[in-house]
Amino acid sequence: MTNIPETGRTPRVQNRLVVIQVVVFSLLLTLGGRLWYLQIRNGQEYTDEAKNNHVQQVVQPAVRGSILDDRGVPLADIETRMVVSASRTELTKMKDRGKDVLTRLAGVLDLDAEDVVDSVRLCDAKTPKPCWNGSPYQPIPVTDEATTDQVLEIREHAEEFPGITAEPTALRRYPAPEQANTSQVLGYLSPVTDEEITKAKKTDSPYLRSDQVGRSGLERTYDKELRGKAGITRYEVDNLGRVIGQTESDKPQPGSNIVTSIDARVQAVAERELNSAMVEARKQYDENTHRKYEADSGAVVVMETKTGRVVAMASNPTYDPNAWVGGISAKDYAALTGKGSNFPLLNRAIQAQAAPGSIFKVISSTAVVNAGYPFNGSYPCPSSYSVGSQRFTNFESHGYGNISIGRALEVSCDTVYYALADQEWKKDGGINPRKNPNDWFFKTAHQFGLGKRTGIDLPNEVPGRVPDRQWKKDFFEANKAAWCRDGKKDGSFAEKIAYENCRQGNQMREGDAINYSIGQGDTLVTPIQMASIYAAIANGGTLHQPSIGKAVVSADGTSVKEIVPKVQAKLPMDAKTRDDIDGALASVATTGSAAWRFGGWPQKQIPMHAKTGTAEVHGKQTTSWFASYTEDYAIVMTISQGGTGSGASGPAVRNIYEAMYGLDDKGKQDLSKALLPKPRTELPPARPDGGQ
Repeated sequence: MTNIPETGRTPRVQNRLVVIQVVVFSLLLTLGGRLWYLQIRNGQEYTDEAKNNHVQQVVQPAVRGSILDDRGVPLADIETRMVVSASRTELTKMKDRGKDVLTRLAGVLDLDAEDVVDSVRLCDAKTPKPCWNGSPYQPIPVTDEATTDQVLEIREHAEEFPGITAEPTALRRYPAPEQANTSQVLGYLSPVTDEEITKAKKTDSPYLRSDQVGRSGLERTYDKELRGKAGITRYEVDNLGRVIGQTESDKPQPGSNIVTSIDARVQAVAERELNSAMVEARKQYDENTHRKYEADSGAVVVMETKTGRVVAMASNPTYDPNAWVGGISAKDYAALTGKGSNFPLLNRAIQAQAAPGSIFKVISSTAVVNAGYPFNGSYPCPSSYSVGSQRFTNFESHGYGNISIGRALEVSCDTVYYALADQEWKKDGGINPRKNPNDWFFKTAHQFGLGKRTGIDLPNEVPGRVPDRQWKKDFFEANKAAWCRDGKKDGSFAEKIAYENCRQGNQMREGDAINYSIGQGDTLVTPIQMASIYAAIANGGTLHQPSIGKAVVSADGTSVKEIVPKVQAKLPMDAKTRDDIDGALASVATTGSAAWRFGGWPQKQIPMHAKTGTAEVHGKQTTSWFASYTEDYAIVMTISQGGTGSGASGPAVRNIYEAMYGLDDKGKQDLSKALLPKPRTELPPARPDGGQ
């Protein structure tokens, strides 16, 4: 046997040992780096995740607060109903995505199977109602009207209904006290979306997937106060999901109650009278269009003159807010949003913009006085006023000779305002205005608060429009291309208007100034704006920010946060001008254009002030306006395509006043029948359980 010298293989062994050492060292270095990354660099993140993997949360929804009227009567509260819900997460695991289960469920609930299947699909831009617009991980309510027998059948045969739950659930209720719907004021709820959950994570009021949130009205404005805070119980579980202990628990905090300035009794009267006025208007023949008035929509606002608080607000057409509770059906959704619905979800008291007609003249009267024209001066009131070949007439083409501004308000003489507006237009330079024109008519409208939102505590209020010089320029820039493309000198009415606008649409023309002076042309206002203005005239000139919320009261009644009325501005009139206009408006109700509707009214006991308005709209029938006030209340009503102000709206406004003051049709007062002869200043008393 030949011996191999050790020196012959030592280098190879040494090389192998070096390689092994390098590999081992590299592995140790990599492992150490990874451990540093996991434990030091991202240690806290993984620690938190590990904790979350072993903690399960059980959510206890908070009881939503009530919305109460001024006497403490619930306009919105909570009731327990039998709700049947479907878990989309469980259904989507099935081969048919739960279709068989939902079909069987529809049979038990006596519902259309297709509607039930559709109700659990997720909403998107292409998916029609019914669909679910809430979180896909939240149980989707199929019905909130299940009977006890139906619930028992589902529970007793649970193996046939996997992913289906049937249990008592607290849901929103809109009880309509005194049959006061109050729908557009209250709004409605719908499930929170994933997008809203994400956005709210960084706020102090995050959403849970089970939350319902306000979508309109007071439900939206005061959603944070009403919603409260859900309770969360945290359980420690092992890796098999078995509970091994309870870590901590946060009790649910019920939402606060919102006390409003709405009086349900007055609200009911306002809704009824608005609807009756519209029904009556549809019976009347329109001699201008040779058909009966359509009276397709309307609104009324009842406001306290000294605070701006809203006592009643009605919009027509209306709807039942309970339709949204537990998920809205396809039929109900189509009725509320379809092409022929006339959009009852709109609150026309704050969202309907229309030319104001002659109720605008209180602004024009202030403007001419501020421009230097004496209120009691003498001004011609012919039946028409001509500019070149164009003739502007009084609404009924009736002349009154020389009269004062007060008399012009009383009999609603248009031609007095035509002439004064024309004079001011010429003083400002006419079609080629001088630098810094006075623009008294436009300036005064802005000072009265027009052209901007009043700030009422309701969402989606619109600002209206004051068509001043800047608006003309902006509107021209936005539309000149279309006007110049479509305009024809000898075409249809619309084509002629487009042709003229293409040539001079950016200029304040003489006809624009004349029409504007009586609330016509491009001027747009809302009922809430005009109610605020007439309330301000009534109280001496203080313009308040309208409000409905009166106080936020904690669920246990121990915390009361009053919502104090806010002053926005002073009307641009001195005391004498205010008194002059006040006197003229009183004459409207006694000897002027509204006198035939207020015969027998106790004027000495309860002085009535009013102004009628009939606004002309191209292609439509006239819009009826009636603005009024007493010492305590202002009421403004409008009816689209309803006829004249005194003819359509006047009687309904009087009926509302009579109900509030306890008057019969002869003017005799019975305070025992009066709903609200004076505004209520105190909050309703709290019950022992903390409610109102």
